[in-house]
Amino acid sequence: MSDPQVDPVRAMLAEAWASWARRGEAFSAGEWEKPTRLTGWTVRELYAHVAPVPEMFTGLREALVDGPAEVASGAGVLRAYNRPGGIAHTAADQVADAARETARLAEPAVLVARFGVEGPAALEALADVAPSAAVAHPLLGSATVGALGEVALMEATVHLLDLIAAVGGPPPAEAALDFTRAMLAEVADPVAFIEAATGREGAAAVLPVIR
Repeated sequence: MSDPQVDPVRAMLAEAWASWARRGEAFSAGEWEKPTRLTGWTVRELYAHVAPVPEMFTGLREALVDGPAEVASGAGVLRAYNRPGGIAHTAADQVADAARETARLAEPAVLVARFGVEGPAALEALADVAPSAAVAHPLLGSATVGALGEVALMEATVHLLDLIAAVGGPPPAEAALDFTRAMLAEVADPVAFIEAATGREGAAAVLPVIR
């Protein structure tokens, strides 16, 4: 049994989503249409991109498989997505188009509810699924529920910084920032990252680690 209140990643993810909801509830119509530092994306489109889709979470239960997962960490998921020819590169345009279409069809109140009501309810419904449980994945073969949660937390945190850059507001939770920083560092080759971070002569360029 796993409880999202005691699983640190689930707890941080729920907190991050709550922060998105609170901010969105206070936006004016003009703030929803403000541009962000992500070229071509408004605040509304950023919300549409990050907002949890409850069906994806409820579908995890149906995708449970026996045995160890092929990918057991969020960093492993990101490495697979961002390798040359990976989905982070090949599907970037489709992801952007999907966010724009969702933003066009969904009113801001709907997007806020995904963060404040629907997403948390879907997460709570998975309380009995352990982070180590494996689920079938169309690109990875299989991944742990925990690894997918880690990626969701990273996305919510990184894009919250994009949101703050556009409209201001308090920073993300310190725990989420610490987790995201450590996870992104783990994506890079450890030797290359250490040498670059310590300014060693001839160190390879390792940043950015994700697209």
